[in-house]
Amino acid sequence: MTNQTTADYQIGHRKRLRERFLKAGLDGFHDYEIVELLLTIGTPRKDVRPMAREAIDKFKTLSGVLNASVEELTQIKGIGNVSIFGIRLVKAVAERYTQETIVNERSLVNSPESLRQYLQHTLGHRNRECFAAILLDAKNKVIQTEIIFEGSLTSTCVYTREVIAAILKHNAVSVMFAHNHPSGDPTPSQEDIDLTRNLVQACQVIDVIVHEHMI
Repeated sequence: MTNQTTADYQIGHRKRLRERFLKAGLDGFHDYEIVELLLTIGTPRKDVRPMAREAIDKFKTLSGVLNASVEELTQIKGIGNVSIFGIRLVKAVAERYTQETIVNERSLVNSPESLRQYLQHTLGHRNRECFAAILLDAKNKVIQTEIIFEGSLTSTCVYTREVIAAILKHNAVSVMFAHNHPSGDPTPSQEDIDLTRNLVQACQVIDVIVHEHMI
């Protein structure tokens, strides 16, 4: 097969994949075909099927590929920073859509499950420990979620003044705190308990309610 014939075949293959998607969505697609579609966004005129198959082999599932870091993805031969544009874009759009849907349809304060889902999409993919403040208005609607600090895998350092500054910046009436344990163990440490106590006391000074600190 000549180079031109190969290029023409690739164009035709991509066109068929896209037409299948436009006709029936992702019904009938294998995970590697979905990854292949995403790779075509940032990889013109190149056979990306081997990369897509290797990505699924390495990360096992579509969600595994979407949650992989840039460093992990670029370990696959042929995949570079440009190639993964589609993967990163679709993941970011999906997360934003999910976050906005949860926030607009349900109150995070009154629904622990909604809060859990929101945080899973906000913090769950991070492999470093980070601390977030979810800032709320008078109707308990989310104004903004601020990542206050991102640290090592085993420890974090949150300064009360930065939390208060974020609250005042957005004129929040109340706040919920959250941070992840990349180890997967949600058990609060003594440092977590002390931090919560300090933050509650600081927020009381400026008459801001602390609803929750979720790990």
